[in-house]
Amino acid sequence: MSDRYAVFGNPVAHSRSPAIHAAFARQTGQDIVYEALAAPLDGFAAALHAFAAAGGRGANVTVPFKREAWRLADRRSARAQAAGAVNTLRFDAQGLFGDNTDGAGLIADICGNLGYSIAGRRVLLLGAGGAARGVLLPLLAAAPRRLVLANRSEDRAQALREEFAAAAAALAVELPEDGFEALGLPALAGGRFELVIDATSAGLAGAPPQLPEAVFDPAGLAYDLVYGPAARAFLDLARRQGVAKRADGLGMLVEQAAESFLLWRGVRPQTAPVLAWLRASG
Repeated sequence: MSDRYAVFGNPVAHSRSPAIHAAFARQTGQDIVYEALAAPLDGFAAALHAFAAAGGRGANVTVPFKREAWRLADRRSARAQAAGAVNTLRFDAQGLFGDNTDGAGLIADICGNLGYSIAGRRVLLLGAGGAARGVLLPLLAAAPRRLVLANRSEDRAQALREEFAAAAAALAVELPEDGFEALGLPALAGGRFELVIDATSAGLAGAPPQLPEAVFDPAGLAYDLVYGPAARAFLDLARRQGVAKRADGLGMLVEQAAESFLLWRGVRPQTAPVLAWLRASG
């Protein structure tokens, strides 16, 4: 029988992860089946354990279960431990091993696929939820000149900054030379950033984050962690403010999936042809 894997979320029917992993399996000759499974909002743990008991070998985890997956993991990678969120689980004899491949996927997409260097840039990360947690430490490790974490609730942003300053120190990741700051959205007025990353859920409601004018550097990059229609509002805002280089998170999705596939199967698939196929298929 083929080894079984799945992505758990709510909602999850829209996920392109099954198509991505099927393409990886064909490319690498791995015998797997990968499906999208919707878990009840109050029943993720039961659904996950039932899948493992039925022979599942591993799982991806998406909204809104990444924090719960972190709590359920018996062991965690250093990057998952620091993030406080898990998006990849491997089932083995020792139980559930939790990892977080989101940050690695983001850096691979921005620096590799898009050819945009983060080192020395002024970076703005919008949001203080699970999506921001997964990418924050890898962004710090990419050596930006300045990194500002901004959120509607400044208190949440400040709490996250303090937590990740400690995590960065524990993992010997140097903080930006001009500072690692936490601000409320209105306090961004007067600032300009070469890389603006939307890690909020505003796009799911069809509206961009409420940002002051001139936050975007027109010569920089605007990036949304989500892909498809949910990214449209933020990317349209960046376009209206003159940003020519804009990207949704489809490349990040493919790159983080490759990290998961490597953890499960011990082989790293080539992402470029899969990403090109997804872009062409719409």
